Amino acid sequence: MSDFNSMTLMAAGEMIAEMSTQAAFSSLVLGWDVDEFCGSGSVSSKANSLVKFAKSNIGRRSVPTVNGKCDLSRAMIEHAITASDRDKNNKHDVWARLVAGLKMDGFEILEEMVPDPIGTPSIFDDGPRMVAKPTLRRMLPEDVPETDFREATSEVETLLDRHGFRVAEGHLTQAIRNFSQGNWSSANAMIRDYYQELLDKIAEHFGCDPKVSDDAKRHYLADQRSGPFLFHEYNEWENDRGKPAYVLGLWARLHPHGSHPGLSDEEDCAFRFQIILITSRIFLRRFDRRVSRK
Repeated sequence: MSDFNSMTLMAAGEMIAEMSTQAAFSSLVLGWDVDEFCGSGSVSSKANSLVKFAKSNIGRRSVPTVNGKCDLSRAMIEHAITASDRDKNNKHDVWARLVAGLKMDGFEILEEMVPDPIGTPSIFDDGPRMVAKPTLRRMLPEDVPETDFREATSEVETLLDRHGFRVAEGHLTQAIRNFSQGNWSSANAMIRDYYQELLDKIAEHFGCDPKVSDDAKRHYLADQRSGPFLFHEYNEWENDRGKPAYVLGLWARLHPHGSHPGLSDEEDCAFRFQIILITSRIFLRRFDRRVSRK
């Protein structure tokens, strides 16, 4: 499987098209030795064909780049993130999808200072001029599978569907859609709604009255009547509120502005989205094991 999802690759293809003339695009794909898979027509049409090839089984091969050989999809991403400010402004929505998609894939774009590749001297005459180079970096270690957000999303969606949590599944879908479009406040609202609905429905499954408050349902999940479902020994919930409670703390972190979802930036929204995926996967796995034993 590619490191990058379809939305990320599609956004990369659109950015590459915006950055390229016919000649520049031809030079790029000739260098990667994939020109035969790009068809004909406009640069946008050729870029779409390149994306389709990169997503295919035969398209997952190494190509030469200035950073050494790498997978074609990675080469496309690394080229797309070098887009100029003008190109980013011209395709603001595409750039937002690319950045959001990379966050969902567990990557962020950093800028590191490197010597100017064309050898322009520094005005201080102390060596070559330093320029900013966009670089991809994994947000979390690659060899810790439990932090794979794409895997988490897939497993969470599977478990939501398996147990009929349709409303929660709908909220998660809306969160993903808004996140991918750069609508941070809307994504935050859907993330919180998803978390609330999931815990509510788990409590109701174990016998809690649907008409009681959300807080009462959290208490129920920490009570023997539900198993308990939330573990005191993990500080997930404390009915006497005498100790830190993870479920309550996460609830507060997801919604720091009262009844309004609040303003947010990309990094904050990505954090909320990622921590909810990891947390809800743990709770859904626990629920799945519990009901499967019956």
